[in-house]
Amino acid sequence: MTALALNTDVGEGFGVWGPADEGELLDQVTAANVACGFHAGDPDILRRTCEASTARGVAIGAQVSYRDLAGFGRRFIDVPPATLVNELLYQMGALEVFARLAGGRVGYVKAHGALYNAAARHTGHAAAIVEAVALYDRALPLLCQPRTAVWERAVEAGVRPLAEGFIDRGYTDEGLLVPRSAPGALITDPAEAAERALRMAESGTVVSVSGSVVRIAPDGGELAALCVHSDTPGAAGLAAAVREALASGGVAVGPPGAVADRVGVRP
Repeated sequence: MTALALNTDVGEGFGVWGPADEGELLDQVTAANVACGFHAGDPDILRRTCEASTARGVAIGAQVSYRDLAGFGRRFIDVPPATLVNELLYQMGALEVFARLAGGRVGYVKAHGALYNAAARHTGHAAAIVEAVALYDRALPLLCQPRTAVWERAVEAGVRPLAEGFIDRGYTDEGLLVPRSAPGALITDPAEAAERALRMAESGTVVSVSGSVVRIAPDGGELAALCVHSDTPGAAGLAAAVREALASGGVAVGPPGAVADRVGVRP
C-alpha cells in the first residue's frame, strides 16, 4: 500500500442549519464529499464548501443522494432508475459550477447514505449510479465497496471504481456497514479509529462487530480510500489520529484521482 485518499462528508447543512466552519476537519483530509443539495446543502453552502476545499488543496467530490432533505438521504426511495440517473446528473452539474468558480472541479463521485447502501444490492440503482458517472465523465473515480452490485456494474461499464473503507463505522460479516440503529455502528475513539485505519491500509481487512476478520479490499487488490463521517462525534480528532497513524505506517495520502492512477481498477 503506497497511497490512500482520506475523505469526509462536508457541506451537510441547509440554510441556518449545519456547521458554519468545517476547516478543522478539511485540514486533515485529502478529499471532500460535498453534499449536492438533495440530502443536504444549498447554493451558499456549496459555494462556501468548494472554496474552503480548494483553498486547502482538497479534492472536491460529488456526494450524490436520493431526493430526501427531510430524511437526510438516509431513507430508501424507490425512484425509477431512469429518473435517478437524471437526478444524479443534476447534482453533479450543480456542484461543478461552484467547484469551477473556486478554481477546482468535480474530481470523483460517491453516493450518500441510503443510496450508497442500497447500491450494494439493488441492481437498478447501482446501474443508475454507474450510468450517471459514465454520462458525466467516464474518467471520474467512483468510490464504493468491492463485491457489490455497484462495483460490478462499474467494472463492466469501464468506470473506475475505487475501493473504500469506513474508519468510523462497524462492519457486518459480509463486509457491509452495520445499520446506524444497531449496536456497534459507530467508532468514536481516536485510538481505535487509527488502529482500524492502519489495518485496512496494510491488509485490506477489518474486524466485524461479531469479531470476525473480514476482507473489505478487492480480491487481489487494495483499498484506495478511507472515510470518516463529519457528523461522527469528534470527527476532526478521528481524522487527525488516522492521518498520524497512516504516516507512521508509511502510508501516503492523496486525492482520489491520483490514487486511482496508482492502483488502477481491480475487480
